[in-house]
Amino acid sequence: MPELLSAAHIRALADRLGVHPTKQWGQNFVIDPNTIRRIVGLAELTGREHVLEVGPGLGSLTLGLLDEAAQVTAVEIDPTLADQLPETVAGFRPESAERLTVLQADALRVGGEELGAPEVLVANLPYNVAVPVVLHLLQQLPGLDRGLVMVQEEVADRLVAGPGSKVYGVPSVKAAWDTTMRKAGVVGRRVFWPEPRISSGLVRFDRRETAADRLGAEVTRTQVFAVVDSAFAQRRKTLRAALSGLAGGGEAAEQALRRAGVDPQARGETLTVEDYTRIAAALADRP
Repeated sequence: MPELLSAAHIRALADRLGVHPTKQWGQNFVIDPNTIRRIVGLAELTGREHVLEVGPGLGSLTLGLLDEAAQVTAVEIDPTLADQLPETVAGFRPESAERLTVLQADALRVGGEELGAPEVLVANLPYNVAVPVVLHLLQQLPGLDRGLVMVQEEVADRLVAGPGSKVYGVPSVKAAWDTTMRKAGVVGRRVFWPEPRISSGLVRFDRRETAADRLGAEVTRTQVFAVVDSAFAQRRKTLRAALSGLAGGGEAAEQALRRAGVDPQARGETLTVEDYTRIAAALADRP
């Protein structure tokens, strides 16, 4: 079995580089090889994929991905870690070094042209930007078909939540725009350095048609997401009140909601992404 980075490897590398995990960049490094094997296994790679990894850190997951993927592109915001990663791969997987591309960049600002055409995202995502990163990459990479991401467990629960759930909110709706998401497992705190305060969750997503395409609606992602943001800005408000600013008044909001087949007295947490798409279409098509 190919060697992966152990806790001793990680700490020795960090000491040599003078690296101290920072909250600013949401760094929690995986120090358990079995957790890496579990993540790679759940990603169900066939050896033909171009995999995108965000926040590779010291390279724990990168080595595991190179064992199973045809190509790996790693995006790392920390310049010290980005510079070190090719050296780590050259030392542990010299035969795979040519199949790795490292970009020193902010994943929230990187564009599709820089990333090539990855089909799969597999990442231990920085906790403080996990949801924005996933949504940004889905927008930038139309060929990104599926993924497996590790995030804080509460974030995982939000991403996969359905209408009516206590944790259903903006991330839930926006993720459902063009993916199906399901929770693939839980990861304990002790496999990380530093150890986070709460457990992590593994989320598997698969791309599907956008809600607009599913409904045959003439409306954009931006228009739908604006409705979602307004609806959840003040959760206790009815949709009539919450959307009044966006619609240009309470009466206009009520008319649009009725055209969309949505009760104006309902609240945002009870609606599906399809409901939000119908509302956005009704607002765009108002007299």
